[in-house]
Amino acid sequence: MPKSVSTALAATRVLTIATTGASGALFLRELLRIVEQDSRIATVNFIASDSALRVMAEELQLTGRNNLIQQLLGKASKKIHLQSNADIGANIASGSYPSDAMVVLPCSVGTLARIANGVAAQLIERAADVCLKEKRPLVLCVRETPLNKIHIRNMYRAADAGATIYPLIPTFYNHPDGFDEMARQFAYRVLAHIGLPNPNAYSWKG
Repeated sequence: MPKSVSTALAATRVLTIATTGASGALFLRELLRIVEQDSRIATVNFIASDSALRVMAEELQLTGRNNLIQQLLGKASKKIHLQSNADIGANIASGSYPSDAMVVLPCSVGTLARIANGVAAQLIERAADVCLKEKRPLVLCVRETPLNKIHIRNMYRAADAGATIYPLIPTFYNHPDGFDEMARQFAYRVLAHIGLPNPNAYSWKG
């Protein structure tokens, strides 16, 4: 493929990012801030479950769904589009819509269970189901501890269907200077996993 063509394709990446009712809203905020600045990404379809809104209110002091993206980024965005989790007819609910990958961060074990078992009554689970059936990358940043056997079985089922189980576990060997940096480095690693490495990501030198 000519370099000009591959560069053009890389600059039109379309991502789906979802957040659910597990602790870790700070990690979501850093992920959104990074993709907002990444010129390789043209469009981000963002879905927040009702439970996620409560978590964001508790952890980030955000208020409601109105201007949610602006609250998370500190500014409006032309790239990130908020989708209603109740809108099962949204663009990303169809395999014909050209989404390149989906990240669920954080992913509650309830959301994991619905994805693993094909229960797609709302948009987050339907969009994930589309990724699996279309063989597109689906990254589930599961956040729960301790894990019971149901959780572990569901992680196996989702992985067996094609998802990547990417537990929300930050690194410490890079000596992050605070919670924001810890969350940022985790987001860099998630994006690298779907083919979007960032030059600011920490790399172990040995």
